[in-house]
Amino acid sequence: MTAEVDAGLATLSDQLILATVLLYIFAMIGYALNLAFGRTQTQAESTPEPVLTAVGGGTAAASSVPDSTSGKGANRTEKEPPAWTVWAGPLGVGLTWLGWATNLASILTRGLSVDRWPWGNMYEFVVAMCFTAVSAFLFMHLRYRVRFLGAFVTVAAALGLGFAVRYLHVQAGPVVPALDTYWVAIHVTAAIIASGLFTVAGVSGILFMVRKDTAVRLPSRQDLERVAHRAIVIGFPIWTFAVIAGALWADKAWGRYWGWDPKEIWAFITWIAYAAYLHARATAGWKGKAAMIVQLIAFGCLLFNLVGVNMFLGGLHSYAEVP
Repeated sequence: MTAEVDAGLATLSDQLILATVLLYIFAMIGYALNLAFGRTQTQAESTPEPVLTAVGGGTAAASSVPDSTSGKGANRTEKEPPAWTVWAGPLGVGLTWLGWATNLASILTRGLSVDRWPWGNMYEFVVAMCFTAVSAFLFMHLRYRVRFLGAFVTVAAALGLGFAVRYLHVQAGPVVPALDTYWVAIHVTAAIIASGLFTVAGVSGILFMVRKDTAVRLPSRQDLERVAHRAIVIGFPIWTFAVIAGALWADKAWGRYWGWDPKEIWAFITWIAYAAYLHARATAGWKGKAAMIVQLIAFGCLLFNLVGVNMFLGGLHSYAEVP
């Protein structure tokens, strides 16, 4: 029997997604204005501003915003920034929280409209992944001073949601029997959480690779690397659990744990790539550019696994409904 769809809630969910995109874009503008025109270190500031010092309990190594590897500007006095830059950054954070709330509301209304777990296709998965990436950023912002990532995480989330609306959107409806199971809540939820954390790490890695001495008040490469490493350390065991749960689900659904399906292969390749990053960093002492290259390769594997496999390779996971 086909489940009924609450058209009103489904429409509301779509409208909330559009509102979320706008809020993330406006938040990105606030962050960008703060980065471009906010206060930078002056000659009178003898103590660098710590970036990643933990808030409250907990300790974390701190480093200064200016790049200590460059001698440029060490004795330069900057003009006083415009008064509005004081609230540009906090405004970006506030808009991010509003976007986070509408993103969450869109997921909930989508699920309620069809009375099922709200990630049964690629559109719903990408929406949830963007929500998790922003959640990871906001969590890290509460504990560490990582507002500098806000502009880049919100623009990534806005682009991801825009891509989902433009190319992946399908009408709310029931799913195939293989997805009508509690395993969606176990396996897919773990994959979404890990993917969101890996996205924050990927954004940090890209900034690390392109960072140069500019007028924009970006953090040092050491801070960007530290953010990426922490996100991966948290995300990797969750991704490991997702892979294991996927194998258990495959055994229940198809009678085997492993079947060389493209999705299974690329999920395992992604796991190997992130394991290689952690192993090289822990045992071989890889840090800096070499480590970032490895983690960006892993991030590329993740993106291809999440979107490319479904769009180009198909397989047993092709029921994810890519238009």
